[in-house]
Amino acid sequence: MAAPILAYEDLGLIQGSGWLFRNLDIYVGERDRLALIGRNGAGKTTLLRLLAGQIDCDEGKRIIVPGTRVVLLEQEPSLAGCKTLRDFTTQGDDAPPAHEVAAIADQLGIDLDRDATTASGGERRRAALTRALAQNPDVLLLDEPTNHLDLAAIEWLEAWLGRYKGAFITISHDRTFLTRLTRQTLWLDRGNVRRNEIGFGGFDAWMEQVYAEETRAMEKMDAKLKLELHWLARGVTARRKRNQGRLAKLHDMRAARKAMIGAAGTAKLAIATDDVKTKSVITAENVCKSYGDRVIIKDFSLRIQRGDRIGIVGSNGAGKTTLLKLLTGEIPPDTGRIALAKTLDGVIIDQQRKLLSPEKRVRDVLCDGGDWIEVRGVKKHIQGYLKEFLFEPGLAEARVGTLSGGERSRLLLAREFARASNLLVLDEPTNDLDLETLDLLQEVIADYEGTVLIVSHDRDFLDRTVTVTLGLDGSGKVDVVAGGYADWEEKRDEIRTANKKSAPKAADKPNAPPPPKAAKLSYKDQRDLDLLPGQIEAFEKAIARDEALLADPDLYTRDPKKFDTLMKAIDKARADRDAAEMRWLELAEMAENLGA
Repeated sequence: MAAPILAYEDLGLIQGSGWLFRNLDIYVGERDRLALIGRNGAGKTTLLRLLAGQIDCDEGKRIIVPGTRVVLLEQEPSLAGCKTLRDFTTQGDDAPPAHEVAAIADQLGIDLDRDATTASGGERRRAALTRALAQNPDVLLLDEPTNHLDLAAIEWLEAWLGRYKGAFITISHDRTFLTRLTRQTLWLDRGNVRRNEIGFGGFDAWMEQVYAEETRAMEKMDAKLKLELHWLARGVTARRKRNQGRLAKLHDMRAARKAMIGAAGTAKLAIATDDVKTKSVITAENVCKSYGDRVIIKDFSLRIQRGDRIGIVGSNGAGKTTLLKLLTGEIPPDTGRIALAKTLDGVIIDQQRKLLSPEKRVRDVLCDGGDWIEVRGVKKHIQGYLKEFLFEPGLAEARVGTLSGGERSRLLLAREFARASNLLVLDEPTNDLDLETLDLLQEVIADYEGTVLIVSHDRDFLDRTVTVTLGLDGSGKVDVVAGGYADWEEKRDEIRTANKKSAPKAADKPNAPPPPKAAKLSYKDQRDLDLLPGQIEAFEKAIARDEALLADPDLYTRDPKKFDTLMKAIDKARADRDAAEMRWLELAEMAENLGA
């Protein structure tokens, strides 16, 4: 192992009346790619602030190699005192060079002259990323970096971090982001931190193994401890097993939906039977919507049935919110028709989380200060209901203002899911949620008897929940694909490939001037530029697969030969991936210099 460039020895921090964590040893190597995993409220953000040197510990020693630049991307950066986003990115003693700021901002597509007070969540997040990345850090600490970013920005960030030469630690609910980028895992759990030299792809198997070992150990202790362990661990593993059955059910629903959807890209349904018509809750026929000269939605048709889980994806500004408002009847179409079932009763959970007053108690939010809450017609005690949403039962008396951002989001979900409804509208529901809460949210959605509309940039979440994906490309066209994000991405790639093949060659154009000599990449270079991203992704999947197998702590004892084979395979795949990334970077720079 290489010598660490940043570390803490015997780290301890008091929060409130007790220790948040104590006796923690943490180290960061110069090329580490660490996923920081833990429940909401476990102290992940606090730990990043400690590593960044923003707060002091009560015990322990921070060690850092002289000259090491550590930069923290905060989850909610303060723009106080900044008139524009440019002021935020270029002011302060640690402000990055202006030319670096301009280069990153251009790639992220952000207008730095935007008024900071009226900037959207996505614009503020891009500005914070611009400032952090432009500082050229040796250690980059990322707290939910994908929050409020659209898919294009997330993919750009993944590519940037893939080429990044320093170390990073990231907190994220985005499983796809974590799986593609991380190579080591820090697990903050009940005041302790565990480190494993596997990426997030192997985390679930590792966690299951740790909980199984704890269960066996606890069986020798008293009944009270067994009950506590059951709630902490057994509930998690049991939920995962139940989700396997739900996943199989989801695939069956997608297959049935695929049989009903017409040719890809037409957004038409096959002729429906009377039975299908009676199940319809929202029907859109030839819907068009424009704002001024800009076409947002063009010739869109779809019949949404009871029980459908509809995912809406696309870049910021592509029209996702407009489409959602059309489907829920909030705004009318310019032309075409949208019909909603008369019995439709919806609950909307938006990404702003504005419905919770900081001074209220959790009990006040859920059941108006009482002990019982009515959950879709069934009365439940507040303490039992809190446990269903992974809260400690004693949290009923806590003030909302003392909860973490993720806990507030979870509380809002608990309140809204209790209401009787047959339409659930979720706008970026995964922001600020930890991975275990995401598992819970997937479970609740799977068991929900009504129809669900989801706007999200979380690719893995969509793959695990939706039966139909509506993909917007910004031109007004809406692709309707049975399945999740991966199915839409595959269909999008097929369309791009077909368009490339059908596009006329420059030489076939009657008046096209001959291209200047050496003004484009060679055939081999262009082919490598096109193919390398897919190869890099294949290497990432192979690494994640082998790391998951390596997460078995008994593997070395049981089969040392297999352990050694896996280690060599992972090392080779990492070397191949790094070489492919370097080659792609060289070609991308060549193409940019040539004006390609």
